[in-house]
Formats: sequence, structure tokens, C-alpha cells
Amino acid sequence: MENIKLKTVFLKNTYTTILETIDENEPQQWGKMNVRQMIEHMSDYVRIASGLTPMDVITPEDRLPKMQQFLMSEKPFPENTPNVLMSEIPSPLKHQTKKEAIIELRNELDYFFKAHEVDLNKETRNPFFGILNFEMQVQLLFKHATHHLRQFGIDTTLFANV
Repeated sequence: MENIKLKTVFLKNTYTTILETIDENEPQQWGKMNVRQMIEHMSDYVRIASGLTPMDVITPEDRLPKMQQFLMSEKPFPENTPNVLMSEIPSPLKHQTKKEAIIELRNELDYFFKAHEVDLNKETRNPFFGILNFEMQVQLLFKHATHHLRQFGIDTTLFANV
């Protein structure tokens, strides 16, 4: 539980501050998204975690325990992890600036945490990991956030004990 508290603090207070430090023209070390596309992508995934974008679970039910075991581990997502729900071509940008994209992401994160404060038993569906409670969603958002920070050269070993 302490680990989830630290990851919550990271997502609430540290994550978007780190995103502000990444030059918008920083080349990705893998993948196809640029910095702003990645930030907008993260907003989309926070909306899924909040339940604002309802999703069907696409992972076969018999594979969900193994998927959730990986989710709750400290193993990172591998580089170039495929996402069958995403096009090979990144989505068009929604925001004119990186700052606007970060503001949207902060707002989505704020909503996520408030939604779970209002309903302590809130569960939402993730297409890959199934029905997730708050702790599982925080774990997933942290794992996803650090995955994309590494994509743009941020050393996430600083957060290894979070």
C-alpha cells in the first residue's frame, strides 16, 4: 500500500512537472509518437482509468490473471510494446502546444483521483488488464507513465523504489 501512495504522489505532483522539462522536439528513442502525441495519449489512458472512456476487455478471460500479475509487478513495459487498439500512425494532435496538452493531462489526473475519492470501491475496465480497482489503476498509470518517460530519455531508475 505504501508503494501505491508513493506512486499516487508521483502521478499527482511529479509526472507532469517532468513532462514540462522534455523539449517538444526531443526525438523518441523508440515508437512513433512525438512528445505532444505521447502526452495526449496519456490523457486518453487516464480517461479510461477514470471510466470516462468505457472499454471492453479484449484479453481472453483465462489470460487475465497472468496479465494482472505482470501489472502488479515492478517489471516495466518493454520498449515498443504493441497496442492493438492504436493505429500504426499516431493520432493527429488535439492541442496547439505542449503546455495545453499537459494542462489537459493534469485535469484528467485530477479527475481520476477525485472520482476514486468519491467512490472508494470504483472499478473500471481496462482493455488489456480487465477490471481494475484504484490500486491497480495507479500501478498501471505509473507503469505507463514511466514507460513513456523512458521513451524520451528520462532516467526512471530514480523512481524504481516508488
